[in-house]
Amino acid sequence: MSELTMLHHKEFYYIRHGQTDWNAKGLMQGFTDIPLNETGRKQAYEAAEAIKGTEIRTICASPLGRALETAEILNRVLNCEIVILDDLKEAGFGVQEGLVDDGWFTAWKDGEFTPEGAETRQEFIQRATNAVNTAIDYPGPVLIAAHGGLYGAIKHYFDLPDYEPLPNCALCHHAPPNAKNPLWLRRFVNKD
Repeated sequence: MSELTMLHHKEFYYIRHGQTDWNAKGLMQGFTDIPLNETGRKQAYEAAEAIKGTEIRTICASPLGRALETAEILNRVLNCEIVILDDLKEAGFGVQEGLVDDGWFTAWKDGEFTPEGAETRQEFIQRATNAVNTAIDYPGPVLIAAHGGLYGAIKHYFDLPDYEPLPNCALCHHAPPNAKNPLWLRRFVNKD
């Protein structure tokens, strides 16, 4: 595979979608389009209150219902354009979708195993990086409403540990480093 595309150094916000029934059961979702449950909707409304007043000009969302509905709930307070980008989808996990992780996910993240019908980890990281670059080229600051795996790909790009998944409806703020903010990644609001 070719060298990894560089992530553009622009300010953006990121939110993982609200909870789904599959999240609550610990099932791998991937491309499977599982909707938000009531807890997930409540999380999205709470996140909307937390982000109210933030000067976000564009929301870029995954087309999967759980992320798109989260974006639509947030947009009730942000009132900006929502752009749907297909490549912001979660990683495709093939035959593992709908199943509990029995240990294969760590092997997939380490590039040692790819389930039948799934994207390789490297293919996914390349797609995710390109998708984030496309998103943050819209009028900004941009809010990306997507998935935990996609956020893991961002962390992978910065060689940051990816042990803990991003909680549902956690909001993060990303800004290029400067004297006041030496870290590129900064948690904005964490919903546990």
